Amino acid sequence: MQTLLLWLFYISSFYAFIPGIISRLFGFRVFRKGKSDTEFSLTFDDGPDPTYTPQLLDLLQKYNAKATFFVVGANAEKSPELLKRMYDEGHLIGIHNYVHRTNWLMRPGTVKKQIARTDQIIYDVTKHHTSFYRPPWGIVNFFDVAKRSNRRIILWSAMFGDWREKIGADRLTERMLKKLRGGEVMLLHDCGSTLGANEGAPQQMLIALERVLIEAEKRGLRSVTVDQLAGIVPERAASRVSPAKRALVQLWLQYEKVFHYVFHLKAASPVDPILHYRLRAYHGASVDLEDGTLLEDGDPVIELHFDNKKLFEIGTASKTAMHLAIKMIRQVEKQLPELAEAVYHDPELRQAKALYGVSMINRGPEQFGFMIRDLPPGIFAASTKMYLKVLMSVIHPAGQERLKQRSQELVPKMMLMPNSVLMYRFLKSGFQEEPMLASDGALELAAGQELSGSGSAV
Repeated sequence: MQTLLLWLFYISSFYAFIPGIISRLFGFRVFRKGKSDTEFSLTFDDGPDPTYTPQLLDLLQKYNAKATFFVVGANAEKSPELLKRMYDEGHLIGIHNYVHRTNWLMRPGTVKKQIARTDQIIYDVTKHHTSFYRPPWGIVNFFDVAKRSNRRIILWSAMFGDWREKIGADRLTERMLKKLRGGEVMLLHDCGSTLGANEGAPQQMLIALERVLIEAEKRGLRSVTVDQLAGIVPERAASRVSPAKRALVQLWLQYEKVFHYVFHLKAASPVDPILHYRLRAYHGASVDLEDGTLLEDGDPVIELHFDNKKLFEIGTASKTAMHLAIKMIRQVEKQLPELAEAVYHDPELRQAKALYGVSMINRGPEQFGFMIRDLPPGIFAASTKMYLKVLMSVIHPAGQERLKQRSQELVPKMMLMPNSVLMYRFLKSGFQEEPMLASDGALELAAGQELSGSGSAV
């Protein structure tokens, strides 16, 4: 009997305890902390939960934070709409087994089936497999760390006990703020129904998390997905752009530098530019603007241009057209206040009647106050369409396939925003006059609408 117990001890140590200690202490074949000074990762286990996960996604969207969700397959199976929302909003989805059971108490084959079943659930909803895995309680066995595969085990560098409701939001906030720094991988939970957790605990977590996100903004920190923190480039992103396309991109970026120099374009935000602009005369048919003024041929306008290098980076890093659209819209939203400041402090720019640009973003700019109008047929419209299609074939996640499937929708449109609307909506101080808008309904946008096209304003 003593010999049997001794052998059981040896086997359990080899199978479970030793691999667990090695992975925790030395990070052997696991990722648990990044090296960034400005980025950290929020990770959430055990969901999705029909009550708390929607609130969490709303909170992340409010503060433009990205997170990684390690989902329990059985829970994901019950809430596919939450799985889809996670993916559509740019979060990373990983596996937390099909049921929340420690790997120490399961055979290697059983663990493998748990992972495969959960991955299939994720694929059925998102049409993408995941290679990211966090075992329940972070407990790995010998086969988890010994087997070479494309599965990446993600642990954490900071844990706060947020699964216990009695900790409360105040103490939880204090604990999280102590660990709020670049490189940290924070472990939190968006479901309180697992063994050892409290049903109401995620509500306290949500209160604390909002406080932490506010403080992170003040410190210049942002939450990113663990693949970004770890510097892992998804295979689809790495292989999406061929060498020929990359060569084309380099040529076109060189042309853009010359264009910016010759026409004296300025960046709305020199630190992280997505919008460039210049003052020029408008040429075209008269347009009734939404503030009641009339834009006529020869009137001064502020011509906008997207930064093509930035668009290329966003496009190749985006998983889908939806992600590309969301990222571009958020970038523009950040820079319009800076553009408004630049216009307000420049007497010449203040005389312009409107912002003006041409783009294949046919849905989205209305939420910022832009009017969308068709370009009049002619040489300019035809040449613009050709140029923007070339651009889109490079930066769009679906590339040429997208052009083949929906080419009839890829029509360049004219975007216009009265200067008064820019000042009223985006200038932080110094402008109080409210413009008279024809219809507030034109400024609404369904957050989940798909990008019809993308391109540089020309």
